[in-house]
Amino acid sequence: MESIAWMAWTLPTAIFFVALACTLAVMTYLAAGYPEAERVGVLRIPTTRGDRLFISLIAAAVIHLVWIGLVGTDAIATLPIGEEGIEISSLWLASGVSLVMAALVFRTV
Repeated sequence: MESIAWMAWTLPTAIFFVALACTLAVMTYLAAGYPEAERVGVLRIPTTRGDRLFISLIAAAVIHLVWIGLVGTDAIATLPIGEEGIEISSLWLASGVSLVMAALVFRTV
């Protein structure tokens, strides 16, 4: 475990990687079970489910970076769990914005 000690393995990091793995598994299942057909949305370019997922992931990264730059990562609440409590970062709000944006991308792009 010493070789990966440099990375900040926190609960949000673990949730992100588990969610990403689950998303890729669902996309693989959908691609195998339901063949993709390109469609043209508001960008006026033909896109597949994979293209829309990629656009959503890139947009989520940009949203989080802009959020960190403008708002920061300060705690917005503390849950009364344990002796010191668990702080909830404002990045969870950025994650919510990213999920809403991903839903819009999959519906309109």
